[in-house]
Amino acid sequence: MNRPMKQPPDESGKTTFEPARPTVEPASLADGRGEIAGLLTHEDLDRARDRWEVARARRDERTHRPFSGLRLLWLLVGPGILVFLGENDAPSMLSYSATGSRFGVGFFIPFVVLTFLMGFVVQEMTVRLGAITHRGHAELIFDRFGRFWGFFSMADLVLGNFLTLVTEFIGVRAGLSFFGISPVIAVGSALLGVAAAIMTGRYWTWERITLGLALFNCLFVPAALLAHPAWREVGHALIHWTPLPHGRRSDILLLILADIGATVTPWMLFFQQSAVVDKGMQPRDINAGRFDTLVGTVLAAVFGIAAILATVPLFRHGIGAKDFQAAQFAQALEPRIGHVGAALFALGIFEAGIVAAVAISTSSAYAFGEVLHTGHSLNRPLREAWPFYSILLGSACLAAGLVLIPHAPLEFIILTVNVIAVLAMPPALAFLLLLVNDREVMGDYANGPLANFAGITVTVLLVAAGLWYGLATVFPRLLGG
Repeated sequence: MNRPMKQPPDESGKTTFEPARPTVEPASLADGRGEIAGLLTHEDLDRARDRWEVARARRDERTHRPFSGLRLLWLLVGPGILVFLGENDAPSMLSYSATGSRFGVGFFIPFVVLTFLMGFVVQEMTVRLGAITHRGHAELIFDRFGRFWGFFSMADLVLGNFLTLVTEFIGVRAGLSFFGISPVIAVGSALLGVAAAIMTGRYWTWERITLGLALFNCLFVPAALLAHPAWREVGHALIHWTPLPHGRRSDILLLILADIGATVTPWMLFFQQSAVVDKGMQPRDINAGRFDTLVGTVLAAVFGIAAILATVPLFRHGIGAKDFQAAQFAQALEPRIGHVGAALFALGIFEAGIVAAVAISTSSAYAFGEVLHTGHSLNRPLREAWPFYSILLGSACLAAGLVLIPHAPLEFIILTVNVIAVLAMPPALAFLLLLVNDREVMGDYANGPLANFAGITVTVLLVAAGLWYGLATVFPRLLGG
């Protein structure tokens, strides 16, 4: 794979990089036409084909051929939309739903918009890191900060990813239970979906399939429209940010952290940077990567707010919806927004879970492959990168099995996982900021003052949220819990 070559540590103990050189590896794989067989791997050939299509689209754009700009954009988008719609996962949409059903619009609509702005700030940095270094996030941390911090970040990622994977299958189970489908069949179908998506042996095909599934996150929009939102109230909330709602401070704080964790999580850093590398994006593609990330941010924000609006009728009628295992949200919504609206909501939860299960398990597999220096590309066939695919499928299977345990506290798991994501984010952000400010790695693409201000602000806000939660847990009376 084309990537900067790692050099031995210099006198300062840092690993340095030199520009990427063509990788030539022995292989017996042909490209279907017998060209340059024996010189390049399957991964190299597939990525070269993708880059050739990008080069052709750029040439067409320079000659002003019709729709060439749109075609170029179509070829380059993907990781940014996927990472945000993947993060609009089952626990995230259920957190938004809990927000709407308990506290209505008010404080939380503009707050969710703020969390997505934070997410864009963070994810834009991963686009630059991946396009400049051609290395995944886990690999860069190991190379620049050593084995101790590398394993520390890996532990942070693996724990968070596994817990989140469990919640994705909870969402799958909850969504399909609305239609009377048994938990075993629901979870089994999700596992088959994960396996089918990765068995293409082609990053481009995997990305387009997963993107197609991710766009069904829009099912929350018609569900919200069927709830007949008070648009004047929504507009007022966006323009005049109202104070915190009345209620137990501990409940409000839990939802604040859960909504932050629904937008900014460690797996997103690892996934998008590795996907940018697997896609073969170059420095000249960074602006397209930013646009891709912005589109993902806007779409995910709209769909997340739609989940809040869809459940506001429960708030207005004083209905609590706490039993996620029995798809209580969809069942409770049915008398308020009709069977069609409730069915769309349940299908949205199912879709959110299955897309995120694909993305998050892939994130874990990328990180393990990078650290263990084994094949870690979706362009590699199963026989060449079996450890990568084993980790991907194995983590999904184990998480799915835990969801089938009877009487598990599913609501508590969902909200707690999002809170854990917030508490785990500051160390991940610290590594990210150090990397994007390292001019030996980034050169002229290192963070400027404005990017650093935005990144540090996000980090400080996340640390403050974590400290607030810690104080509220230890001293509930002090903070009015």
